[in-house]
Amino acid sequence: MLFEYYLNAFRYNYVTFKGRARRKEFWGFTLFNWLMYFLLIMLGTLISDDEDTGIALFSIYFLGSLLPMLAVACRRLHDIGKSGTMYLVRLVPVIGGIWLLVLYATEGEAGPNRYGEDPKNTGYTEFDDIGRPDVF
Repeated sequence: MLFEYYLNAFRYNYVTFKGRARRKEFWGFTLFNWLMYFLLIMLGTLISDDEDTGIALFSIYFLGSLLPMLAVACRRLHDIGKSGTMYLVRLVPVIGGIWLLVLYATEGEAGPNRYGEDPKNTGYTEFDDIGRPDVF
C-alpha cells in the first residue's frame, strides 16, 4: 500500500507542487526512497569492488528522484497550511532539520485550506486519494 504512494510520486505527481499530501503519502514515499538509496549503494558494491559504482548508482537515482522528493515535501507542508518555501528551514543547521521533521509529522488541517481540498475527506476511494487520475 505505501509502495503505491512511492510509485505515484513518479507516475502522476513527478513535479506536482500544487495541492496537498497526507502524512501517509509523504512517509510512504520517503520510506521507499531511502530504501532505494540503500539498495543502490549495496548493489553497486556487490557489482564492483570499487565503492564508486555504488555512489554513481546512488547519484543517478538521487538526481532522478530529487524533484518528486521536493514536490511531495512541498505538498506535505501545504497540508498543514504552510508554504512550500518553508522547506528552506532545512538550511538552518541542526534545528532546521528537526523543525521540518516536526512539521512533517504534524496532522494536516481538517477541511479545505488555501492549497486545496483536504486529501483525507474528499469522498474519493483510497486509490484516488494517492494521486491517480480518475480515468484509466
